[in-house]
Amino acid sequence: MALRGALSAAGRRWAQRRLCCTARGDTIFAVSSGHGRCGVAVIRTSGPGSRGALRSLTGRPELPPPRVLALRRIRDPATAEPLDRGLVVWFPGPQSFTGEDCAELHVHGGPAVVSGVLRALGRLPGLRPAEPGEFTRRAFHRGKLDLTAAEGLGDLIHAETEAQRRQALRQMEGELGRLYQRWSETLTQALAHLEAYIDFSEDDNVEEGVLSQVDAAVRALEQELGAHLQDGRRGELLRGGVRAVIAGPPNVGKSSLLNLLCQRPAAIVSPVAGTTRDVVEVSLNVTGYPVVLSDTAGLRDATDPVEREGVSRARDRLQRADLVLAVLDATAVPAEPAGLGAAVGSLVPPAAPCILVLNKADLLGGDTGALRAACAQGPPVPPATLLSCKTGDGIDRLLELLGQQLAQLCGDPLAGSPSLTQSRHSQHLGDCAAALARYGRHRARDLGLAAEQLRLARRHLGRITGHVGAEDVLDIIFRDFCVGK
Repeated sequence: MALRGALSAAGRRWAQRRLCCTARGDTIFAVSSGHGRCGVAVIRTSGPGSRGALRSLTGRPELPPPRVLALRRIRDPATAEPLDRGLVVWFPGPQSFTGEDCAELHVHGGPAVVSGVLRALGRLPGLRPAEPGEFTRRAFHRGKLDLTAAEGLGDLIHAETEAQRRQALRQMEGELGRLYQRWSETLTQALAHLEAYIDFSEDDNVEEGVLSQVDAAVRALEQELGAHLQDGRRGELLRGGVRAVIAGPPNVGKSSLLNLLCQRPAAIVSPVAGTTRDVVEVSLNVTGYPVVLSDTAGLRDATDPVEREGVSRARDRLQRADLVLAVLDATAVPAEPAGLGAAVGSLVPPAAPCILVLNKADLLGGDTGALRAACAQGPPVPPATLLSCKTGDGIDRLLELLGQQLAQLCGDPLAGSPSLTQSRHSQHLGDCAAALARYGRHRARDLGLAAEQLRLARRHLGRITGHVGAEDVLDIIFRDFCVGK
């Protein structure tokens, strides 16, 4: 019973921390539509002063109906000078994004108009400019979204590809948070039953088989959590981009391939072997998937100290690559599978996903039948294609293979259960799984220690969604948001 009291007290302290963070009484404002010249700029306020700010800037005592756009002349309250004519919206709390009273001013997006409105808001008592991510942080503190949904919103703002958008939108709408919340509720129920058994089993007030039910629930959760963790980092790859490395001997066309894929002269191309010394990196959108593509120095035993450093960096990138584009000279490779497989094996780390690109195919003339047949044999030859970076012939097939590999690495962001997208998710889920494993070891010897492992597991899940000990990660999560979000 004392344990339950401690848990309740911890819950009250956490709730008090959440409330105190939003009880300062200040009202924030910012441009939420991005900066620069545009047709329309949206300026947002949140806090108890939003009502008065909207009245002051429109010069009208009455507010428009909630969540209805109204055309108003916007003026500077200090001078009564007209600033613009635009649309205003009133969002009374808690039916708003942040849960507080909010207002939006939709004004023309010229710099003079926007800066004039911002100056007028800054002169009002109790209003101050928002910090990056502060609107979303207030929404979290008001219980409008959990940390996983807040992270999804941040990812949606920064999404550059279709697949990233789909994954971020799914997370922002709460699917990942609901999954972790369901697991947390399973642990809460298991812990309650176990504590009831510990407290009341001697009084015969607990049903028989309750421990078996707890064990079954923990085992099922352990299996589900393990499958979730072993997803090949799909969500993280999709969020941060697949690290693809172009590797091969000198002067086989690696830099030409980089330039062909990114459609610009990102890397220097020269017939002199060893031109590329440092890693050249570009970000690409390939069939909707994000790719961070690196061109590296040619792999050989270099004698020049600068080139030797470049080769060392190339090998380091290869070890950390999610996908390797192994480039070889089509005129200098054996036209049989065993020889091709050996050539690739000398370049690519074992088990690394790979695409073999046989460049300079234009120099073969029409004699490509044997080489194409070897490429189509499968293992030990990875997915392969002939390519001419000079003419562009074969690029469609390369993009097709690249899209297939990316789909395998990242998966479909809309299929199955949502993927974990952050390294902190993996860390806490791993700690949760470890606590569940320790529960099984303590279960036969000491029920009290077993119950403590369930509490630890539940605490790690709560840290992901922000329901337990969230304050130490809030700054990290929200610092990457734009001002006005």
